[in-house]
Amino acid sequence: MSSLPDTPAIRDGEGSLEASPRRRAGQRSLSTAGLVIAAVALVGLLLAPFFVYPVFLMTVMCFALFATAFNLLLGYVGLLSFGHAAFFGGAAYFTAHAVKVWHLDPLLAVIFGMAGAGLMGLVVGFIAIRRQGIYFAMVTLALSQMVYFIFLQAPFTHGEDGIQGVPRGDLLGFIDLNQPLNIYYFVLAVFVFGFFAVWRMVNSPFGHVLKAIRENENRAISLGYRVERYKLGAFVMSAAIAGLAGSLKAIVLQIATLTDVAWQMSGEVVLMTLLGGMGTIFGPSVGAALVVTMQNYFATSGFPVTVVIGVIFVLCVLLFRRGIVGEAIRLMRR
Repeated sequence: MSSLPDTPAIRDGEGSLEASPRRRAGQRSLSTAGLVIAAVALVGLLLAPFFVYPVFLMTVMCFALFATAFNLLLGYVGLLSFGHAAFFGGAAYFTAHAVKVWHLDPLLAVIFGMAGAGLMGLVVGFIAIRRQGIYFAMVTLALSQMVYFIFLQAPFTHGEDGIQGVPRGDLLGFIDLNQPLNIYYFVLAVFVFGFFAVWRMVNSPFGHVLKAIRENENRAISLGYRVERYKLGAFVMSAAIAGLAGSLKAIVLQIATLTDVAWQMSGEVVLMTLLGGMGTIFGPSVGAALVVTMQNYFATSGFPVTVVIGVIFVLCVLLFRRGIVGEAIRLMRR
């Protein structure tokens, strides 16, 4: 009996009765740490506009939500989309047009942009999910480029000029969004809603099926799951939340341009997700904050920010393959 604790099975936490409670305790510790980090981050975001330029913070939140939506598809389903800029930029155009031309309430315009992106996601996803791997990525890229040229030629987008001077308006008719703190807390509320929606999906039975599909699609099929329906559902929800981010961006920066729907934007969100940590809740937000911060502070310095981002990406791939947050979680588990 005295030699039992020294056996490799128990020492490594594999194949023993003591392994399961130890693993459960570790998972509880990680969950508690995640809740503490989320609470601290929320308090920090509530106080941040008093110390940091609000427009910069709102831009970070928009791209963090975009990366979180993309991570729902890549990190939890294993589908690499090169066409998510179509939903992000499409919703930006829809919202900008609704606010400037139709004079909709900002909240209704954001919901309209999100719904439009979700509808686009339904059409694109219905076509794309029939393919796998690189073929899926290429189909999404091709359809995204088609959307790009539609927005380039559509009359309401104003071509290469985009929709400029988008009014922020009055939220619910009485909250002036031209006031920095008012629009900041509106964006923060929408960001928290979108982030919580992704977290809830990931930790629901639906999310567990998505993870099963990512790990072994054939086994999920053998268990009776309609895999294509789950993929399509995840694709539509990812597109809708990406559209929510694009709608916020149009309100915050008061412009919607072709840059938002270009393929470079799709590549940028891939970079954000991989830098922060694919398949983690907080990773995409960290990656988005890092990329947007570098773009913001290097923009006026004449320093080649794309080179710096490229070097960081290469180092991340070589040394931190799980991303910043992914590696931090691995160290905590050890």
